[in-house]
Amino acid sequence: MPPSHHHHHHRSLSRGSTRSLSPRSPSPPSQTFHSSILPHPIPTPALVESVAGAAHYSGVKVDPETLKHRRASIDRRETSTNEPVKADHQRIMADLKELYCCRPTMEIFERSWNKDAVFEDPLSYCKGYKEYAAQWFVLPKLCSKSETLSTRIMSSTSSPNRLVFAQKQEYTARLFGHKKVIDSIVVVDLDREEKIVRLVDQWDGKVPTWFGSHTLRRANAKVVPWLVHVPKQA
Repeated sequence: MPPSHHHHHHRSLSRGSTRSLSPRSPSPPSQTFHSSILPHPIPTPALVESVAGAAHYSGVKVDPETLKHRRASIDRRETSTNEPVKADHQRIMADLKELYCCRPTMEIFERSWNKDAVFEDPLSYCKGYKEYAAQWFVLPKLCSKSETLSTRIMSSTSSPNRLVFAQKQEYTARLFGHKKVIDSIVVVDLDREEKIVRLVDQWDGKVPTWFGSHTLRRANAKVVPWLVHVPKQA
């Protein structure tokens, strides 16, 4: 389905603001992060697994107030930000885009992920490389295409070492060619080596609260590694 266009004008970006993306910029001062207004994850392999499995997925309803903070007045497929972004966070963003666009590689995991990292989204709760890597390696098998329509960095801080961004991703399932656009907020926590230790992908900024959700998400994390080959780490 074609992505819907939202006309909420949050704040125009001047050309000068894009220069703040340069890695040469001095480290920005620490900023206060309010977890209550920044939900966690984004669309992942588990999402398409649901679609490809012909499971009923009603879609996420995006709250208009939430959307006001999702994007500025920018074009599709453009990354925007209103504040400086750490150089290491830029690398993390680039690597995550590759993963979300069905292009997982061992280099990405070795460069940007802690082997004991936690990955969480509405359909899975993964602990450790074997579980979280499987979610990304299975994605190309379930999707013929996955495209990032827009990305907006909401926060990039040193203390805590955290990156928060809103993303709109369009998945095309191999089965029936069904397309699904997911709006999500992704919260990424990094260690001292600038590697991901926790990534929470919340669709529409919400965490599953229905009874038994944790058990099923853990089951998904355990089963997927049996369905797809995950290269062993060196």
